[in-house]
Amino acid sequence: MELKVTKYQIDDDGVATVWFHRPGRGNSWTNLMNTEYRWIMDTLDRDPKVRVVVLTGTGDQFCVGADTKALNFYTTSDREYADTVDQSHAAQPGTGVNEEFETDIIWHWGLRVPVIAAINGACAGIAAAITAFCDLRYAAEGIKFTTSTPRLGLPAEYGLSWILPRIIGTTHAADILFTGRVVYSEELERMGFLNGLHPKDALMEEVYKVARMIATQVSPASVTSAKRQMYAELLHLHPREAIDGSKAIIGHFMKQQDFQEGIAAYNERRRPHFADPTIDPRPDTVPAAG
Repeated sequence: MELKVTKYQIDDDGVATVWFHRPGRGNSWTNLMNTEYRWIMDTLDRDPKVRVVVLTGTGDQFCVGADTKALNFYTTSDREYADTVDQSHAAQPGTGVNEEFETDIIWHWGLRVPVIAAINGACAGIAAAITAFCDLRYAAEGIKFTTSTPRLGLPAEYGLSWILPRIIGTTHAADILFTGRVVYSEELERMGFLNGLHPKDALMEEVYKVARMIATQVSPASVTSAKRQMYAELLHLHPREAIDGSKAIIGHFMKQQDFQEGIAAYNERRRPHFADPTIDPRPDTVPAAG
């Protein structure tokens, strides 16, 4: 695919970086960006060289939300919103894991690889939802975050009403969703939305430290399984199923080469050399939790 509003690269450690890339428009979100982003993430998830993905924005902004020209279109159009953003023709990343994940944005949870949001600048609207459905979130100091929607006469969008209370609690979620106010990254960290907060000029270096640790020091199959266990258990909320299910998965993993290598590396005090991930590890190769 020819990429016009996104870009990506993969380094030698298996760390992929994806950029929202409309610097002249604040990296604002469009249907084209959605299509390209889906294709990139599906491509990376199927590449056995890739161990982790870092998502960020070109320049000084992460993504300022939907392009204002697109929003203006809806003030005069009679078309149904859902029809205008239909992505059934596009790549479908994260499919085959859990049917709850097979829709916009939450498909991040169906990916094999963990996704780290490196929020390097303004993050608004749909971008707030995208970061919420990433696996880890780090931000630069002093960046602005807002849902925007109540100030535009719109409801909570793209699952924020479901995910925000589960990350930061209903008290903080109600504040953010009802007011649409600008929340700075320092406050987001206090709320528990962020895994880390760093000076702007150090953000990417710190994020890459985490990404490279995941890429080089842990078993890709273990990370995939833990990711799927965590989100499956978040849905069913049954602790007994989580424990009993994990025991079955542990038994499976103890028969794999990565376990033998992990124990050997620990005993020999060296870096482990885990097997490359399979191209598309779905539940038939990584046991489901619960």
